[in-house]
Amino acid sequence: MLLRYSFRLYPGAGQRAALARAFGCARVVFNDALRVREEARAAGLLFVTAAELSKHLTAVKKTPERAWLGEVSSVVLQQSLRDLDTAYRNFFDGLKGKRPRMGAPRFKSKRDTRQSIRFTANASWRITRGGKLRLPKIGDVPVRWSRALPSTPSTVTVVKDSAGRYFASFVVETGPDEALPATGGQVGIDLGLGHFAVLSDGRKVDSPRFLRRAEKRLKKAQRDLSRKEKGSSNRGKARVKVARAHAKVADARREFHHQLSTQLIGENQAVAVEDLAVKGLARTRLAKSVHDAGWSAFVTMLEYKAARYGCTLIRIGRFEPTSQVCSACGVKDGPKPLNVREWTCGACGAVLDRDINAAVNVAKAAGLAVSACRAQVRPGLVPAPREEAGTHPKRPTGRVWEQAGILGL
Repeated sequence: MLLRYSFRLYPGAGQRAALARAFGCARVVFNDALRVREEARAAGLLFVTAAELSKHLTAVKKTPERAWLGEVSSVVLQQSLRDLDTAYRNFFDGLKGKRPRMGAPRFKSKRDTRQSIRFTANASWRITRGGKLRLPKIGDVPVRWSRALPSTPSTVTVVKDSAGRYFASFVVETGPDEALPATGGQVGIDLGLGHFAVLSDGRKVDSPRFLRRAEKRLKKAQRDLSRKEKGSSNRGKARVKVARAHAKVADARREFHHQLSTQLIGENQAVAVEDLAVKGLARTRLAKSVHDAGWSAFVTMLEYKAARYGCTLIRIGRFEPTSQVCSACGVKDGPKPLNVREWTCGACGAVLDRDINAAVNVAKAAGLAVSACRAQVRPGLVPAPREEAGTHPKRPTGRVWEQAGILGL
């Protein structure tokens, strides 16, 4: 299984200038290649292949107008062409129905607040004995290592986000040695807004509401930004303050999702969750709260962690009447308003909590054997693989990585 590990970078002034130069060159190559393909399409010519674009880039670098492209690593420029090919492939696959539809590739702007470049093994990047990241034509960039890499990375992507922070993103391949010991726990999860998650065993996880708590600070930063003159340096500083405030909210939400998803996967062998229509809910008056909860990101974490640690994740249909069926006797007594949080079943007399009842019904729909709120769920364990789902790590070849003694590779 391929995973991505991100670490904070702290480049110096000269290194930031070199990175800005690399970001700009990669953007120019992307836009030039996109323009070539668009002109060919408008003229009714055949689709320009990646090999032809690579030859075009080599020829353009020899011209006086584009001679400054030679100041950055050629691998960065070639990877920019690969990104364009990926964008076209995703666009065509969407038209064929192989994936959700997405728009055609668009030109990049120098005013984009997020920039990235990618180095492969051909670029001869490496991690020094001192723990710094050595990038061609940029130098040794200090890295804040928060954990060890599980295997030798194949690529590294340098990213500058809208808050002006730099990150090194490594793609690594994990093996089955990270599988967790098998447990008998099984749980159903009901996601909501009052409580972020309600489990079928009766536990309720409060919703942190990171965006709501930070609204006062965000409003002040946005108000200061709106009062700055457009194009001025003070407006640029104010924009960075707004971006950093939003980055803090996003980082706190992501950390919460990681901690909760890791806990659930570690405690249970099978997890069931409802497939919510987040896009539809985001068009209602609850849009801000829905986006603040981040259900899609949380379920995505559950999905890849379940595959990584050998657990089973089951998604049930969004049209399952989890809030309309009594989890004790199975009688469907119809929909209920959102203000009804607890009721008594007219058939069996069981007193049901709305959220816990829905979580138990999620587990029942998935075939998990759990019980809560005096509800007897039909038996039937879901077998899970003992080994980790994923690919085996490849043995490093070629040169010896210098970070072996630093990062435990």
